[in-house]
Amino acid sequence: MSLRVTPRFSRPTTLRTRAAVMAAGLGASVALGAGVAAAVDTTAASNASTVASAVQAQAEAQAKAAKTAKAAKVAKAQAAANAKKATTAKKAAVTKKAASWVDPVKGYTLTASFAQNGGMWAHKHSGQDFAVPVGTNVVAAHGGTVVKAGPNGAGDGPAYGNAIVIKHGNGTYSQYAHLSRVDVRVGQVVATGQHIAKSGNTGNSSGPHLHFEIRTTPNYGSAIDPVAFLRSKGVTV
Repeated sequence: MSLRVTPRFSRPTTLRTRAAVMAAGLGASVALGAGVAAAVDTTAASNASTVASAVQAQAEAQAKAAKTAKAAKVAKAQAAANAKKATTAKKAAVTKKAASWVDPVKGYTLTASFAQNGGMWAHKHSGQDFAVPVGTNVVAAHGGTVVKAGPNGAGDGPAYGNAIVIKHGNGTYSQYAHLSRVDVRVGQVVATGQHIAKSGNTGNSSGPHLHFEIRTTPNYGSAIDPVAFLRSKGVTV
């Protein structure tokens, strides 16, 4: 009877086989881990970049909004300041226009004065003469209403030539005489400094000039010193 002999692998061969399998498995694990780690790193970097971009965009938007709000606030404050300045200037202009007095003509020379004696007048001179060329612009010395206008001294007599009388709000009247042209009518409201006539040499006149009076009534005989009056109102005469 013969004996069957079962061959046996040597122990070193088995160990080498196992080691090879384990190495292969470890290599695969390492490779898989590296791939996963690389994927994780790429995703994290992408997410970080997206977050950074969003933060930057938000910061820029907030900065722009803040700048816009500041500009709007500055513009609003400037507009309010301009409006207040305009209102103040308008009120000042209205007040000045209503309260101020001005010279009736410009570029003049003072000649015959108030209460001066002379052969030119039946009585003492009733006003102040402003020597100016014929056609010089004559303006209202103060705002008011025209109560007389026309030839024959506007009713005060031919000595005055063409004349105008204006009633003022304070109960004072101003008169302008020897005019070459009258450019207002009775009942017309005029402002301080508004054109009313052209100077001339009409009536009892020795040369081109404006005869100017300040009166307490619209009629001849109620005149007061016009130069002293204008100076009391701040006019340099």
